[in-house]
Amino acid sequence: MNNTQAENTAILTGTKKNEPIIEISHLKKRFGEQAVLNDVSFQLHTGENLVILGKSGSGKSVLIKCIVQLLKQDEGTIHVLGQEISKLNTKELGELRKKIGFLFQSGALYDSMTVKENLEFALKRMEKKLTQTEMDEKINNALENVGLAHALDKMPSQLSGGMRKRISLARTIVVNPLIMLYDEPTTGLDPVTSDEISLLINAVQKKLKTSSIIITHDINCARTTGDRIIMLQDGAVYADGKLKDFETSKDPIIKAFFK
Repeated sequence: MNNTQAENTAILTGTKKNEPIIEISHLKKRFGEQAVLNDVSFQLHTGENLVILGKSGSGKSVLIKCIVQLLKQDEGTIHVLGQEISKLNTKELGELRKKIGFLFQSGALYDSMTVKENLEFALKRMEKKLTQTEMDEKINNALENVGLAHALDKMPSQLSGGMRKRISLARTIVVNPLIMLYDEPTTGLDPVTSDEISLLINAVQKKLKTSSIIITHDINCARTTGDRIIMLQDGAVYADGKLKDFETSKDPIIKAFFK
């Protein structure tokens, strides 16, 4: 077991037995007159890759932004690692966010920084006591985990779309998160690169022992990564089950996705 796995296992040992990593209860979020999330409830379990599937506008991205409080819910509760996040103060929320990796749809790399500087920026914010040698080791390990150790000194403009996504993932995992949130990780990528990113999500889960929520409308990504799938429809949980349950369903809404 490497240091990252040991750290994550230690955190999990401190949680109550069978307690979910994330628990969402009766979550509601409106923007004006539009109800984007309408009474959403579900759990993320230890070591699970949970896919949240749905068409554009179904509330998927709003949901994970509420989990890290980039958006505040109107009603309902969100428990992360046993803590109700709406009751945390700024410092407590900041400490909890250190345990959560968020891969933005755009990648959100800093174009004026090299790959190394992008990863250093994340480390300096999250782990202020690290020496340069310790940072370099973590950066090299993260880049090796995404297969881009050779890209250390490149600028984001020198990278392909798939490479940028990998570097964004490296920047996310360099701080050893316990939970990973992926917002449309394969959007804008060609089919081959999309498959590579999906396989990489699985590799990160196995190597770093993460629990993950993967927001997507990409069925191939859902098939590859999902231990369990939740489908959102009109801001509510429409279906929850294993891949085989969705692929054999006769429900016309589900069948429209799983043709």
